[in-house]
Amino acid sequence: MSTWPDTRILDLLGIEVPIIQAPMAVGTTPAMVIAANQAGALGSLPAAALSIEQLRESLSVIRAASNRPINVNFFCHQPPAPDDARDQRWKALLQPFYRELGADFEAPTPVSNRAPFNDEACQVVEAFRPEVVSFHFGLPEKALLDRVKATGAKVLSSATTVEEALWLEAHGCDAIIAMGIEAGGHRGMFLSDDLNTQIGLMALVPQIVDAVSVPVIAAGGIGDARGIVAAFALGASAVQVGTAYLFTPEANVSAAHHYALRHAQASETALTNLFTGRPARGIVNRVMRELGAMNPAAPAFPRAGGALMPLKAKDEGGFSNLWSGQALRLGRDIGTYELTRQLAEQALAKLT
Repeated sequence: MSTWPDTRILDLLGIEVPIIQAPMAVGTTPAMVIAANQAGALGSLPAAALSIEQLRESLSVIRAASNRPINVNFFCHQPPAPDDARDQRWKALLQPFYRELGADFEAPTPVSNRAPFNDEACQVVEAFRPEVVSFHFGLPEKALLDRVKATGAKVLSSATTVEEALWLEAHGCDAIIAMGIEAGGHRGMFLSDDLNTQIGLMALVPQIVDAVSVPVIAAGGIGDARGIVAAFALGASAVQVGTAYLFTPEANVSAAHHYALRHAQASETALTNLFTGRPARGIVNRVMRELGAMNPAAPAFPRAGGALMPLKAKDEGGFSNLWSGQALRLGRDIGTYELTRQLAEQALAKLT
């Protein structure tokens, strides 16, 4: 493929096209990672929702099928202190739904968990030595980060503001993912919890590019070649694409999520804390409409999701997180390999 106008990410990560397949806990499979790799992009495996055994198994499958660079993504949040009273108030708010759907309100509440990066996860990194390790919600403690860097891995993390980008550069990131407000899934915000000050990608990318010396990867609302070209025009060295990959046959999404992605309007996504306790963008469904997308009663991340699990079992579409970015209407039913190659070829044709 012809030369890209900015090759810093290609050189840094050892990939052929400046596209990162986003590490989406809902949707990503080893098959998606492998296909993205084979197309020359950086395939990304999300680890936060996997057990250590599942992480090892997934990495074994990917490594057996591809010798190209891979990215493993981890959350690095601080688990909240137990707050039984808040948990009970939250479940009580959901009681009318339990009654209506016939779910057992008196049964123990399932546990909703997202594991932060820790010693066990770091041991997996040291064993498999992925070429790239990325983080969400900042970076882990220095001792763990030093161990990751000692494997030779390049380190990425998401910034939702210029201040976060500067912090990430100062703490050792090799490149920064500029995450616009348009992006699907969890906001990567970690220096502030004020959603009102979050920035759209068009304004965020050039300001981060001007503020840091490391390469910048644009993420949020990019679903076709036009978005890639725009990101490069703003100074980005690569893009991270998520929602478009949820339309591929390699994606593992529920039937309700599959339907919603193909039928929701572009205006029907919103930021919500109902499903995990942290703001994340998804397609608006019943529980978001009836409780409000952002509800202060929701327990702290990641505890909010437990009480919703029995309701999700009864009504998948109404009570599960249907993560999606704002560019969902650009999605097409096409394979991961084909999508990646088309995005790259069409964008390069516009750039050269």
